[in-house]
Amino acid sequence: MMVDDRRSYTGAEILVASFHVASEIERRCSTDKVGLMLPTSAAFPIAALAGWMLGRTVVPLNYLLKPEELDYVIDHCGTDFVLTAGPLLDAVGRRPTVKSLSLIEDIDFKAVPELRWPALADDDQLASLIYTSGTTGKPKGVMLTHGNLVANIQQGARGMRATPNEVFLGVLPQFHCFGVTQLTLTPLTIGAKVVYTARFNPGKIFALAKEHQATVFIGIPSMYGALINAKGGKPEDFASMRLMVSGAEPLPDATFERFREKFGVEICEGFGMTELSPATNVSMPDSRKRHSVGKPLPCMEQRIVDPKTEEELPPNEEGELRLRGPNLMAGYYLRKEETERTIDAQGYMRTGDIARIDEEGYLFITGRLKEMIIVGGENVFPREVEEVLNQHPAVGASGVIGVRDDVRGEVIVGFVEPNEGMNVEADELRVWCRERLAGYKCPREIHVVETLPRNPVGKILRKDLKGMLPNDEG
Repeated sequence: MMVDDRRSYTGAEILVASFHVASEIERRCSTDKVGLMLPTSAAFPIAALAGWMLGRTVVPLNYLLKPEELDYVIDHCGTDFVLTAGPLLDAVGRRPTVKSLSLIEDIDFKAVPELRWPALADDDQLASLIYTSGTTGKPKGVMLTHGNLVANIQQGARGMRATPNEVFLGVLPQFHCFGVTQLTLTPLTIGAKVVYTARFNPGKIFALAKEHQATVFIGIPSMYGALINAKGGKPEDFASMRLMVSGAEPLPDATFERFREKFGVEICEGFGMTELSPATNVSMPDSRKRHSVGKPLPCMEQRIVDPKTEEELPPNEEGELRLRGPNLMAGYYLRKEETERTIDAQGYMRTGDIARIDEEGYLFITGRLKEMIIVGGENVFPREVEEVLNQHPAVGASGVIGVRDDVRGEVIVGFVEPNEGMNVEADELRVWCRERLAGYKCPREIHVVETLPRNPVGKILRKDLKGMLPNDEG
């Protein structure tokens, strides 16, 4: 069963609705790709199933992109048709540049649909193009095959020990790979109930979790921070939760501790990448280590290599994380050279993450290769400094970058977003850091800002912090 902000749907109702939508796609879409620009709801699986019935490739569209970015994605993927929803178009204030149809206003779901046999798909047939958020240049279309998605559904279900008795609470957008695979296709495949809400609102999350006795929630650190700071949340709201997972970026210690104190629940961390469909690792309440994103999911292979020599490193040594499995993408759409640079000679994904693996196989992500800061010859990863800043009671979130310096090569500059209703001074934070970090790791400057730049799913964009420097220094 699926429940969203409008109504509930049985499996049969989802299937019948997808027959209706398939007929509209067949009439209106002349390309092999169909765009889906929909709010988090049951509308997404209905539309995706309709596209797959016809053997089409579905392209989830990020409606939070800037107009020129969205236009680029629509043009790049080559679709001439987008399935959408009128209320969403009204909310974002624009329409797709190609033909579109609203699932809510333009389709009569009460009529008798045309029945059809679904198209048979091979494992290597393209199922979905999911575009990355474009943190470095233009968005890249990640080609995920039917085999990739099926593999990751199975991997995620086994890793989370999910059963048909689960109740998933889904708030991640379905243009995000976790929203597609783990919060849409996984419950649909295993026959579990899933409850969707289109907008993240802490009060609504509390109410839905309690009303439906939700057992699985997957979110990002900023969501957990908002739940902590929201008024009215009580331990009984999450009493039914078996598993609450945080992904997309590292979970700050302060968030972990405060969430446990307020709700009596320990958040487990997971890891994934769009290029890996996306889930690769997950912690479980009975097998977890703090700061680890867990052991690899079934059929996943992980290794740490020296990025300069390509040699595999022993346990507990830091290097670049490489991952391989049946969920690894077919490549980047129309970007053959970039695909070849991303997949190494052994068929592993070059993740760009600095990490270590302990003797038991637990993975610890410590930084990003491109974001490493070199201060006087010493390596500093932003996450370590951010963890210390986030421990200050007045700090809600932080971001750290390196800025060029003639003497030391780079110096560290921090940006801090205070908790709601709280004030903090830069001098106070510098003292806080000096008491907890080696001197070369302490920020030379700290800027207190109203809000930090984030991508559509709430991840802090370090690349945009340089533009917030006074006089755009660095």
